[in-house]
Amino acid sequence: AALRRTLSQLAPGRRTKIGSIAVTSMGESGVPLDAHGEPTFDVIAWFDTRSERQADALADRFGRETLFAASGLSLQPIWSLCKLLWLRDHEPHAFTRTVRWLNVADYIAYRLSGVHATDYSLASRTHALLIRERRWNEALLLELGLRTDLFAPLVESGTRLGLITPEAARETGLPPSTIVAAGGHDHVCGALAAGVIEPGTILNSIGTAEALFLPLLQPIADPALGEQGYTQGAHVVPNRYYAFGGQYTSGAAIDWMRSIIGSSVPYADLIAEASATPPGSLGVCFLPHLRMAAPPRDDPHPGGAFIGLSTDAKRGTLVRALFEGLAFESRASLDPLLWHAGLSRPAEIVAIGGVTRNDLLMQIKASILDRPITVAGVEEATTLGAAILGGLGAGIYSDIPTALRTRDHPATQVMPNPDESSLYETIYQRVYRHIYPALLALKHENLAIQAETS
Repeated sequence: AALRRTLSQLAPGRRTKIGSIAVTSMGESGVPLDAHGEPTFDVIAWFDTRSERQADALADRFGRETLFAASGLSLQPIWSLCKLLWLRDHEPHAFTRTVRWLNVADYIAYRLSGVHATDYSLASRTHALLIRERRWNEALLLELGLRTDLFAPLVESGTRLGLITPEAARETGLPPSTIVAAGGHDHVCGALAAGVIEPGTILNSIGTAEALFLPLLQPIADPALGEQGYTQGAHVVPNRYYAFGGQYTSGAAIDWMRSIIGSSVPYADLIAEASATPPGSLGVCFLPHLRMAAPPRDDPHPGGAFIGLSTDAKRGTLVRALFEGLAFESRASLDPLLWHAGLSRPAEIVAIGGVTRNDLLMQIKASILDRPITVAGVEEATTLGAAILGGLGAGIYSDIPTALRTRDHPATQVMPNPDESSLYETIYQRVYRHIYPALLALKHENLAIQAETS
């Protein structure tokens, strides 16, 4: 239905010129299908942690370090494998009819082409992929009593899956000659569009969640990376991998704040009030762990907090403190990631995503990171990345370097403010990086009380 709405905005003449489609989506959510290709259960949101017990059971049975060595992922309840185990434990009627799990992007591609396939970047978010061998972990699936063909055949991103089916062509209005190609994980497709392919360059993809994306030639083997909650996977570019830092509530934290103080207040007004607040937000600091803690903490429990509140803190104070908290959290996640990769500083930080339109937040982030940030002038970078992959599948591009040479979009560089950088460095070292450990014991007690009373 969404595809039909999008295509309806195109004139029929332009619609007939579409040569290919590739789909990008979030990475952890999937559609369980029966033998007839029909869903057996609803899609579970990527950030849903209902499968925490299943993740803990995997850790007890196999060991977190062993699972990290195989998958490149720190063990978290959001992965597809944990969702499947939850489905088996809580919805056995749906699970017994399930013969295939397709990621959301793969499911849409299947509805368009009739082909089951998943690319390596999406397979990386299942916790069932042997990351170095680039094949499904059949031994793990057998040990868990799961079908070894539960996950779809693996293909490179940009692989031609086939022509659109006659039914899908009728439903969408796409020409019968449209080629469907394998897409990829949203942040990874965004990295492709931004040209973030080589090690040393950082992509800061800022949407509902935030990714700090570092390309790698090989996955990092150090188990400490997994212990700190970082994740790794296959790039949509052949022979490239990546490591992820970031946070689970970035744009989501801004939306949360606006929902509390009044959703009718325009964002521009909130940003203006925050701009009028001095750097440091009058001593107010915000820890943005509204869903889960972020790397380098492997902690699946929410625990956001404001500290330093006073009657002097007005609406703009809280909004600026939230912006600063998001930027401090990016710094806290980026520094260890660079260290694990053997880098002292990134060669370049490229930012994409809707939140980059927030000029104040980007200025604060550049000052807290004390590095220039290049904001790519691409309205929908993840979609552009998927389009490039579609072009590969249709033979429009011979390879990725050729496709990237066709890019022509402006970029804006945001420079750090030296005076603000000095102040923020002091706040980070003396206050922010101590907030999480100082509150951790209280968070655990509060979670225990909630468990006892639920």
